[in-house]
Amino acid sequence: CSLVFVLPARCRRPIVRCVLIRRETPADIVAIAEVTTAAFAQPDQPSQGPPETALIGALRGSTAWLRALSMVATELDGTVVGHVLATRGHVDGAPALALAPLSVHPDRQRRGVGSALMHAILGAADALGEPLVALLGSPRFYERFGFRPSTDYRIQPPVPQWRPYFQVRPLSAYDSTSQGTFTYPEPFDRL
Repeated sequence: CSLVFVLPARCRRPIVRCVLIRRETPADIVAIAEVTTAAFAQPDQPSQGPPETALIGALRGSTAWLRALSMVATELDGTVVGHVLATRGHVDGAPALALAPLSVHPDRQRRGVGSALMHAILGAADALGEPLVALLGSPRFYERFGFRPSTDYRIQPPVPQWRPYFQVRPLSAYDSTSQGTFTYPEPFDRL
């Protein structure tokens, strides 16, 4: 699916006018690592890659990997400018999705690429019959995609201190009896 962003002429910033959101292919692996590394780079640790880059590789090799839910945003020339990933998590044994990481190359941030990736992954997860998506992130950013505090759904974060930032987005197959503690896939434990 392709998404076109058109802004009024009075906008000050240039924006990516068209990006294609599609599933990851083996040819994208290096570009995904580069985008993720650039997006999460820490200026005070330039020689160390961010843990998010290693996490993607570890998830790709795990049983939690869901090939259909690793998506890239590309420009018309095929350049990968963003990536989002959802893998198999659980709420007290019931299937759920863990969304992380969401990466957009710094040169393309604040131009709608991250929002396009979020809409695409939520739509794909819903089409696959997934019940809910959980993430750890800024409530201010993610509420626009329908995420609410996990405790609103009686779902607890795996670490109690995460409560203000741990959020859930129910999908069409959501069953309100699915309650309890969310469990991330094992590679997240290595962070």
